[in-house]
Amino acid sequence: MTQQNRLDSVGRIDRSKPLTFTYNGKKYTGYQGDTLASAMLANGIDVVARSFKYSRPRGIVAAGAEEPNAVLQLGATEATQVPNVRATQQELFDGLVSTSTNGWPSVDTDVMGMIGKIGGNMMPPGFYYKTFMFPESLWETYESMIRKAAGMGRAPKEIDPDTYDTMNQHCDVMVVGAGPAGLTAALTAARGGARVIIADEQNEFGGSLLNSAETLDGKPATEWVGSVVKELSSYDNVTMLPRSTVNGYHDHNFLTVHERRTDHLADIAPVNHVRQRMHRVRAKWVVLATGAHERPLVYANNDVPGCMISSAVSAYINRYGVVPGNDLVVMTTNDYGYQAAIDWADAGRNVVAIVDTRKHPEGTLVQAARERGISIMVGSGVIEVQGSKRVTSVSVAKLSDDGSQVVGSIVKLKADTVATSGGWSPVIHLSCHTGARPVWSDSVVGFLPGPTIQKQLTAGGMNGQYETSRVLEEGLSAGKQALGSLGLVAAEVTLPEVETLDITPPMSLFHIPHLKPTSQAPKQFVDYQTDVTAAGIEIACREGFEAIEHVKRYTAMGFGTDQGKLGNINGMAVAAKALNKSIPETGTTVFRPNYTPIAFGAVIGRHCGALFEPKRYTAMHKWHVEQGALFEDVGQWKRPWYFPKAGETMQQTLNRECLAVRNAVGILDASTLGKIDIQGKDAREFLGRVYSNAWAKLAVGKCRYGLMCGEDGMVFDDGVTACLGENHFVMTTTTGGAAHVYEWLELYHQTEWPELEVYFNTVTDHWSTATITGPNSRKLLEELTDFDVSNDNFRYMDWKQITVAGVPARVFRISFTGELSFEINVQANYGMAVWEKLIEAGEKYGLTPYGTETMHILRAEKGFIIAGQDTDGSVTPYDLGMGWCVSNQKPFSYIGKRGMNRSDCVRENRKQLVGLKTKDPKQVIPEGSAAILDPKAKMPIPIEGHISSSYWSEALGHSIAMGFIKGGLEKMGETVYYPMADGTMIEAEICSPIFFDPKGERQNV
Repeated sequence: MTQQNRLDSVGRIDRSKPLTFTYNGKKYTGYQGDTLASAMLANGIDVVARSFKYSRPRGIVAAGAEEPNAVLQLGATEATQVPNVRATQQELFDGLVSTSTNGWPSVDTDVMGMIGKIGGNMMPPGFYYKTFMFPESLWETYESMIRKAAGMGRAPKEIDPDTYDTMNQHCDVMVVGAGPAGLTAALTAARGGARVIIADEQNEFGGSLLNSAETLDGKPATEWVGSVVKELSSYDNVTMLPRSTVNGYHDHNFLTVHERRTDHLADIAPVNHVRQRMHRVRAKWVVLATGAHERPLVYANNDVPGCMISSAVSAYINRYGVVPGNDLVVMTTNDYGYQAAIDWADAGRNVVAIVDTRKHPEGTLVQAARERGISIMVGSGVIEVQGSKRVTSVSVAKLSDDGSQVVGSIVKLKADTVATSGGWSPVIHLSCHTGARPVWSDSVVGFLPGPTIQKQLTAGGMNGQYETSRVLEEGLSAGKQALGSLGLVAAEVTLPEVETLDITPPMSLFHIPHLKPTSQAPKQFVDYQTDVTAAGIEIACREGFEAIEHVKRYTAMGFGTDQGKLGNINGMAVAAKALNKSIPETGTTVFRPNYTPIAFGAVIGRHCGALFEPKRYTAMHKWHVEQGALFEDVGQWKRPWYFPKAGETMQQTLNRECLAVRNAVGILDASTLGKIDIQGKDAREFLGRVYSNAWAKLAVGKCRYGLMCGEDGMVFDDGVTACLGENHFVMTTTTGGAAHVYEWLELYHQTEWPELEVYFNTVTDHWSTATITGPNSRKLLEELTDFDVSNDNFRYMDWKQITVAGVPARVFRISFTGELSFEINVQANYGMAVWEKLIEAGEKYGLTPYGTETMHILRAEKGFIIAGQDTDGSVTPYDLGMGWCVSNQKPFSYIGKRGMNRSDCVRENRKQLVGLKTKDPKQVIPEGSAAILDPKAKMPIPIEGHISSSYWSEALGHSIAMGFIKGGLEKMGETVYYPMADGTMIEAEICSPIFFDPKGERQNV
């Protein structure tokens, strides 16, 4: 098929490698090196989408990440569907299948388009909020209709066949952008010996030089690019990431880089290849060389296909060998807009006229246009475009000196393409991600990066420098500054010679006036993707939205996938004029990650399956496997559940393990318990604030149990914390709650009490823990240590630094079974050795390994809770009968104090934790069973509570249970009933939850 807009020899495409692609079911041809957008333009495809709100035909406007319209659905099968892909960033591959995301029955003939023609003026900002308010019962219907009409891409319904991954990187210098500034900065840093990562979102390094016909050292600019790229690729200290967008810049020079590794090859990544990768980079210094986006001008009907930005026209001609039309009109406020006309004329197509809003443009590019015989209309503007699915003509008129009014008669020019340039907007997005506010520059007519506390340098276009010679100089300077800050010496870098351009100052003009007022003129679009018009912004300001962030949210300006790259500055200018303010006074909206949309697969990488929940093993795991242990998942850990012997049922094993602990000695691998090291002069104060009980007087060498509550006063974790030194503690948490607790501590320290000097480190993996418990545990420990572990020298809730089996150990005398217990903690590498010594020495004392299920029974016999099982986010310490673990005498209120004193938390008849003993001792109440008071009550029966823990106790010879009963602590001795699914009823007596050794004599011996 003929590519009607393709040039014969210009561009960086490979004409020896034709490729076929499909758009809306029709096959077309392009070449290796094309983007989908350039191939579509080559084939004369004008309409690529329908607008978000009015369903107006839309064409390709730009050539890069700033493209708002050519957002397509890709994928040949359901599983490979990828929504909202920019055609300007998608490299063409053979067999690519694309469809428009909206338009019915087709994008060329869209029924919804009638709305834009008939009811366009009836849908101002806030239209949906104001119109679809009543009746409330139809809100969901309204939403589904509006979302369907909006017509963005759709997510696939089948599983993605591709894989994604994540990689952590470190470097001395991270260079963002591989244009002339970025390449020079990277080359300078690399020659100086710095570890460099350079990333650019395009498939080739070179930036604007790839789209230009200019020369460096008298040769095509791409030759210089090739030599620099070749040198950089030869260095071991340089990582080069093409097709990689730095989508987020975070505190402490942490950047996320989204690399598209195989999107350019096929719908599905080749075997053993990942489709996309997320690089997580920590850099000592960052050089931002992100360039600038050219701004379109705002004029009537500026969204008709064929309306483009000037730099995009040059890019398609010089890089892709495509002239996107025949007859061109250029409107510009600056010299750089002339380049599109020059390139168009050099390509052999007709330039109808250059319309310059300035009265007296001069300069190198202006003169070059005149030498080509191109007509230049000064002091004028294109006030309106005619056409529906393609530009057919333009209306040009003289403008006032400041460009605010039409002062001359209308001249109509026939044309099929309009290229506009309102100047350049530095790409400052990343510099704003870390909180820096941009600064307006009148000379640049754009926002520049503001002051930052990051170790960050900027160069080139993002500093408002657009001449190649100045861009190269700034890149060299940034590279040298980074090296100097790193203590490295810069090697010699010679910059190429570049023609210096004589540039006329630009005109600060954004919105081209019309003969009619803005509200009555044909639509003048500011944000193409969300259909925000100049009239809409003026209405928003009249309705009281004066802050630019409010204007953004009311009109949806900058909301789309392009994040206002083309339209935001124009929108701010329109708002500023409506509010009678300057642009600096009006300010700018806040740029946030992501810079461009990224796939969810890339966000999570391979964090799925085993990598989403990686299996964690203790140092003794191999021994457990060899002993035939069955495991359960607790958090991410594999913990021994129980150790069955041949022929034993699970209950028989539990009975044996429980009796061994009660009568001899048992050993438990407790390595998985969360351990957080806490240090700092304010550590005691901090503990007193996060725990409900007091910590100020805990002596060195002592341990204390604590409850941790949320702001609502509800218990969410518990554990024992030991005082290792005056300002040094180690906190233990539940296995599954360790990460949450650690995050909770950091959250409160960083956001609520940053003045406290306290530091946290998770050390769970650093220690292996063997807990020996039972009457013979002291005898066993004495076999392996010279330390006096008698009750007189080593009391309950003490800890000691001693040697066990020849290994330095922290030994805690704490108990979760109610028996004499010693928790032996050694450095993890010695865990297996100490465990095996304990097993060997414990044989004579009847040592028996036991697992988590036995541990649950033993603790339930003593009435000890398990956070997350006996707590569910709705119980306070008082509900658990643990008011003794709450101190209201502390000078600083602890987290949850206010919550647990709310009226609902102190009312009578709250559910409270009690023990439950079945009337039939052999009946075990299923966990979760609901309690009722009257077994003969008719439906609906009031529920009085539920069972949280229930077991058979071999040591006691009957079942035991813990559960919640309304007002249960006042109902000791009363009877409750638990209906079963088979219609039977289990009768139980409310009792103390402490079933075994109620005085605690066994753990204190």
